[in-house]
Amino acid sequence: MPEPKCPRCRKPFSPNETIESDGYAMVHVDCGRPRCLSPEEYVFLYAYCWDHVIAECAACAQKFRQAEFGAEPFSAAAFLCPYCQADLTGTVRAHLLACSTLPDDLRRRVQEARERAGRLLKQGHQLLDHADLLRRELQAARAALRETVRQRPRRH
Repeated sequence: MPEPKCPRCRKPFSPNETIESDGYAMVHVDCGRPRCLSPEEYVFLYAYCWDHVIAECAACAQKFRQAEFGAEPFSAAAFLCPYCQADLTGTVRAHLLACSTLPDDLRRRVQEARERAGRLLKQGHQLLDHADLLRRELQAARAALRETVRQRPRRH
């Protein structure tokens, strides 16, 4: 069964990846880091969460503010634990969805955007499943037609 794939990198999508629309196609925001934050999430993070803890590393039992990461925003190392290099992007995203300093309407829009992406991904799976079913039905119909033509008496 085919899976929806990013047309840029040809890798299948998974539910926790950040995708965007590119015309009629869904694509990763960053194929090299498919679980990265969206540009909007970065803006909200820097506008509303600069002065408090945004991530926690379970392995190191450390909490971090944005300035403690030291990496450029949008870089591959943006949210790596400074001690063990674990990717903390998931905890940063969880913080955004729960942060009380982010206005309710913005937090709701971030959540809705993630849910919408999940629904689009699910619809993509369903469409591919249906297309696969139609392809198999077409192949069966062609095979039946060929068999019918083979069995038909020939005129001389």
